Amino acid sequence: MLEERYGDVSIALDGNVALVEIHRPPHNFFDVALTRNLADAFEALDGESECRASVLCAEGKSFCAGANFGNRESEPVSGIANPLYSEAVRLFACQKPIVAAVHGAAIGGGLGLALVADFRVVSSEARFAANFVKLGIHPGFGLTHTLPRLVGVQKAALMFYTGRRIGGEEAVAWGLADLFAEPSRLRAAALELAAEVAEGAPLALLSIRATMRRGLAEAVRAQTDHEAREQARLFRTEDHREGVQAVAERRPGRFVGR
Repeated sequence: MLEERYGDVSIALDGNVALVEIHRPPHNFFDVALTRNLADAFEALDGESECRASVLCAEGKSFCAGANFGNRESEPVSGIANPLYSEAVRLFACQKPIVAAVHGAAIGGGLGLALVADFRVVSSEARFAANFVKLGIHPGFGLTHTLPRLVGVQKAALMFYTGRRIGGEEAVAWGLADLFAEPSRLRAAALELAAEVAEGAPLALLSIRATMRRGLAEAVRAQTDHEAREQARLFRTEDHREGVQAVAERRPGRFVGR
């Protein structure tokens, strides 16, 4: 069994399946460093011949609740996004299949992270939201490309325009997630799916995945360039400052359009 650590990300490779876990409890807020650690971990697994599939999971209450806008150190994530999105593109460029075990909130960029995976396994505790409009900013992490690709333009627009939260069962019905499991069996179910994937001929598996995801990393790179420009513009607005405060206070925003 291979075990390695990349900052707040651990790898445990058992047989042909790796468990990749984020360790920033309780909410696993992301930043450039965490995204880089994840990319480093998955690229390392690409170089491990024994690894054929992996499970992405997280410690704590949330899978990834996005960026911590209550912390001023997190502010550049939405405004100066190029370093972050360069690391995100690395994630989309990794070669081997990923199953995400989403046990709690996957919000904003945390939803973007969940969509890096090929499959998502969820429970009744899972919830997904692209709540950028509530924060007065533009979606990021390539979501304006990956979310419509997965659920269709109409459902993606509904999530983007309203910021509404989607629970685990609804996520499966929408195609946002693939399997539903009881909370106590979530990680086991994700590992079982990854093991099923790993049973296939490895060269064929890599070839099929490369075909299915052909052009994805390049499309995410182009889309995040646009997203970063829009985020930088909106990040400086009064509405963004109000949105961050409103979300922190769990109330509707009082937006003024400037």
